[in-house]
Amino acid sequence: MTDRADDGDRRHRFSAGSGFDETYEEFDLDPPELAVEPGRVDPIDSRALADMLDERQVGSDDVDAQELLDVGLSYTQINRYEQATEAFERVARFTDDPGLEQEAWVNKGVAHAELEEYDEAIGAHQEALRIAREADEDVGDYDRASPEHTATAHTNLAYALWEFGETAEALEHAERAVEVDERFAEGWYNRAFFLTDRGLTEEALHCIDNAIRLGLRNAAVVEEKARILEELGEHEQADELADEANEMRERAEQQLVDQREQMRE
Repeated sequence: MTDRADDGDRRHRFSAGSGFDETYEEFDLDPPELAVEPGRVDPIDSRALADMLDERQVGSDDVDAQELLDVGLSYTQINRYEQATEAFERVARFTDDPGLEQEAWVNKGVAHAELEEYDEAIGAHQEALRIAREADEDVGDYDRASPEHTATAHTNLAYALWEFGETAEALEHAERAVEVDERFAEGWYNRAFFLTDRGLTEEALHCIDNAIRLGLRNAAVVEEKARILEELGEHEQADELADEANEMRERAEQQLVDQREQMRE
């Protein structure tokens, strides 16, 4: 049998929207529009952004929404999720670009989920999907305006619903994600997870293979395929993949240790 955690302990990773894969180096929370004096406020103060904007009642024309989005993404990269939600909310408030607003809501949902605030995460992803529907009202082709962010919103909404115990609705959104963007590898992986959870392992195997073919092959994906194969009675192949997943995690952990040692030098 494979050496993996019990099903009850399985946790999901949320799709990161955009901008999450860049290695964090440094960032500046002081865009020119805010004119923050360094001696006046701590640049990492969780209230700084909100207070500055509220005090000055900044209008949408005075804020670079893209730069503010980058601030939120930078916060997520150092695990400052509460501050990230504040930044993303202000992007959605100040931008006039529906695509940027949708991206902000998606990332806000991700940050809330990292805080295990699943109710807020559900609301944020529903806002992202609302923008997709409104953008397509004239065309009549639902969810085609911004496939990348719409698919991500669907799959992350599925996760949050699953955490709430709404497994049937979660599967519906997981399926919708790959209908919107059939090359969304993480969407196929997510769908496989939910199908396996409902005992539909043969269909789940097809989905996980699609994810791998589209380039998504990490420890979590390999381990999920091992679990599916074990459910199908393919124990020998499942054990091989479980060992591979463990090796991948060990390599990743060693790389993290090496990176931290290099930073100390």
